[in-house]
Amino acid sequence: MEDTLLIDAVERFANGEMSVQEKTYFEDLRKNNPELDQAVVEYLFFMNEIQKHSKAKNFKNALHEVESKLLIEGFITKGSTAGKAKVLQLWGKYKRTIAVAASIAGLVSIFIASVVSSVSNNGSDTNLKPLVEKLNSQESKTRQLETKLNKLEAGTTASKTPVKPRLDARFRATGFLIDASNNYIVTNAHVVSQVQNNLIIENNKGDQFTATPVYVNKEMDIAIIKVTDSNFKKLPVLPYNIKKSSADLGETVFMLGFPKAEVVYGEGYISAHSGYNMDSLFCQLSTAANEGNSGSPVINRSGDLVGVINSMEKNADGVVFASKANNITKAIAEAKKITGNEDINFKGSNALRGLDRVSQVKKLQDYVFMVKGN
Repeated sequence: MEDTLLIDAVERFANGEMSVQEKTYFEDLRKNNPELDQAVVEYLFFMNEIQKHSKAKNFKNALHEVESKLLIEGFITKGSTAGKAKVLQLWGKYKRTIAVAASIAGLVSIFIASVVSSVSNNGSDTNLKPLVEKLNSQESKTRQLETKLNKLEAGTTASKTPVKPRLDARFRATGFLIDASNNYIVTNAHVVSQVQNNLIIENNKGDQFTATPVYVNKEMDIAIIKVTDSNFKKLPVLPYNIKKSSADLGETVFMLGFPKAEVVYGEGYISAHSGYNMDSLFCQLSTAANEGNSGSPVINRSGDLVGVINSMEKNADGVVFASKANNITKAIAEAKKITGNEDINFKGSNALRGLDRVSQVKKLQDYVFMVKGN
């Protein structure tokens, strides 16, 4: 008989879907056919393990337990690679994507088929034929099994590490790395001043990490925060440098920031060397900005950092102010004098120089973060 029909019979028996007559007949077959009886036992064991272990790690262990049991019972040998060892073959094939429902459905079928392959080879077809003729089609059963396993898959895709609750933030701003080796980020002082309890940074993939302020200068509107989360992965050397001289009038610039829940690109030019009320610590940009852009890096076309956005003119469209880049240099020097910040060190590169704008943005965006708190 066909293995799929035998599998269907075992499955219907295990699920209590047989009529009284079918069940009685099947029980008699089990008593008279040890191979069939073992097939039922192994099927029940296997399905029980799938249900019991909904996590990926435990599911893997369950498969190994099945292997050990089959070895002990003598159904497979350690060196076998065909027929009865299909479970191990499939595990090796799908270990990178543990819960692929369609494949697991195939795994169950092959598992049972391999265990009872000797039944159909020992002339048992004629004994099973009366029962087989009463069974429903295998196709509908397979669909039902795949539906169940899809639900199981959803449970096995969870992370091995607990997912931290996302912060319910009162405000959102921007910051960017100034020390990739030691995880220091610069933002605005007025951003940090809003924090009452928790300070969080979030990368462009949506991952959140805890941080703490280590330096604040309200006059320059510069703050330095340090990422303290052990899950934060260090990035390569910064792709930008701090421009030592003042930005030129009319110099084109671009910005990356978080005025909404994703990084946003903007561009403009330097429209004045001073900021609001002629403040020489700041410069003026002609560009668009919104709440959330505070702390955004201002980059020129050579890939040099020329400022940090800090405010906008409420009574004029397209007028934005930025703390000059040399304020970052001053802030780093002052922060190093504070106990615990001695390791802060700006190490930049010219990785953005000579690239087209799209390529510059791609390299830069991993170094720009949403800053939020409550």
